[in-house]
Amino acid sequence: MIVKLADGLSRQQVARDLGCAPATVVRTWHRYRKGGEERLLDQRAGNGPAKVDARYRAELWQVLLKVPTDFGWQRPTWTRELLALEIAKRSFPRVADCTMGRALCAIGARLTAPKPIVLCPWDRKRRERVLASLRHLANHANAAEPVFFEDEMDVHLNPKIGRDWMVPGHRRFVITPGKNKKHFVAGALNAATRKLIWVEGLSKSSDLFCRLVWKLATEHRRARRINLILDNYIIHASKKSQAFLAQFEGPRCPPLPATLLPRRQPHRACVARPAR
Repeated sequence: MIVKLADGLSRQQVARDLGCAPATVVRTWHRYRKGGEERLLDQRAGNGPAKVDARYRAELWQVLLKVPTDFGWQRPTWTRELLALEIAKRSFPRVADCTMGRALCAIGARLTAPKPIVLCPWDRKRRERVLASLRHLANHANAAEPVFFEDEMDVHLNPKIGRDWMVPGHRRFVITPGKNKKHFVAGALNAATRKLIWVEGLSKSSDLFCRLVWKLATEHRRARRINLILDNYIIHASKKSQAFLAQFEGPRCPPLPATLLPRRQPHRACVARPAR
């Protein structure tokens, strides 16, 4: 800027050539007239050492490995302001929110949604004892006493739409079937052979679980006992499921009741209209 102004160019011409505002050219010229070339240097050189250094980033990494409640805060998630306050408690300088954002980018942190989980209500010894017994049961499965991992799932007809990258001014559209429909599947995975046995239904009810149990019993008629490892979903311990399981105490597999047969949705009759 100074060289171009000394050559006789106007501030508008200098700003146009260098891609800056004319006010920036004027401020630079006044700084040069007051202090010479030394005033043209970056004035941040006298601010001292940077607040966010390698030690600061290493401490920030360790803090992010835990949640705010571990340090006495009431919030369950971190914010930039809260991170700055927590790091300041550890004898580090207090930084602004924007500076904390740059520090987070420097260590590769990203803003994502946390995954909700449910903790086991049992104590550690009881939980480890039950898990050890289930692992021992699965590892010693045989044809006489097969072991299955059982669970249910929902199948949605509408696709799950997540975040996507789009250029400015271009809105992306995803075609969906419209009204969402659900189908339910119950499956059992053999712990020894890894074979999957499954049934489907129109609702996640006790009937779905009973049909799966009946299918397992019919395919393993010679088994002395069938072990199912499952969760505490309500359909597994309902009165209807318990009454159905009580029928298998005899030597033969009972027939499947007619009320548990899979029902299909009725199809509407389509009547062709005459063309006008």
